[in-house]
Amino acid sequence: MSPNPRPPADLGPECRTAVAAAEAAGALLRSRFPDGFAARPKGGSGDVVTDLDLLAERLVVDRIREDFPHDRILAEETGAAAAGDGGSRTWLVDPLDGSNNVVIGLPVYVVGIALCVDALPVVGVVHEPLTGRTWSAVHGAGTHGPAGRLTPAPRPAGPAGPLLAWTQGHAVRRDDPTARTLRHTLEARSRRLLQLWAPLAAWAMLARGDIDGFVGYRAEAIDLPAGALLAREAGVTLRHLDGRDFPASFTGPDTDRSFVAARPELLPRLLDLVATTGAATASAPALSPTPRPR
Repeated sequence: MSPNPRPPADLGPECRTAVAAAEAAGALLRSRFPDGFAARPKGGSGDVVTDLDLLAERLVVDRIREDFPHDRILAEETGAAAAGDGGSRTWLVDPLDGSNNVVIGLPVYVVGIALCVDALPVVGVVHEPLTGRTWSAVHGAGTHGPAGRLTPAPRPAGPAGPLLAWTQGHAVRRDDPTARTLRHTLEARSRRLLQLWAPLAAWAMLARGDIDGFVGYRAEAIDLPAGALLAREAGVTLRHLDGRDFPASFTGPDTDRSFVAARPELLPRLLDLVATTGAATASAPALSPTPRPR
């Protein structure tokens, strides 16, 4: 699949709906943070879900369903919240990316929404409730934030190494040897390795040029497309760990969702660093297609 699908002629209505829904959910979250909610365990990996996740998700899903009743919607907490006859169109809703942060009072959380066509993102929105800032991207039209279109200037990594972010999927065990080797190598060879517990926040930072790169190992599907589109439309290049194009599809196994994302001038250095860990070989398919240019 190409990372650049042909989108519908006009995605303005979809982007406006996503922005409005994300900002409404953000207002709800902001009004209840830091102590106006209840939380409970989610699964056996130490993750949590709060009543804020569920309230914000219902708000976003209802907004999308009202404007696009025939589209399919996949939401973080309730799964297939609506399944229409919208064909290849699927909305992905992460109503509170950073629930673990919220529970401990750490103000790092965002709302994420994506529209995918044929499983690839064509609209992506990330909203930061505490600051009220919103970033949106439409395929082929760039990434926009509060000050307009994002055009971060190229910059080389400093002598202390690049400033990176890291994420891994919930299914990755703590003793996973590939994840441990990759993460520890990145920590040793970078200026800082941020682990935010909110991948969409890291994608927004990368799109803005606040960090140099982002590495993910078996990343979660629900928040990947929105963030990846923000970054790609802001000039970031995305690759699998072995250098193949990374389309940021939400379908397929999590083993297909390991990635390196950076600006073009920094990507070769980061891919070389990943290659020293052996992670690229471990995550590559048996038959790797020839890498395609962005």
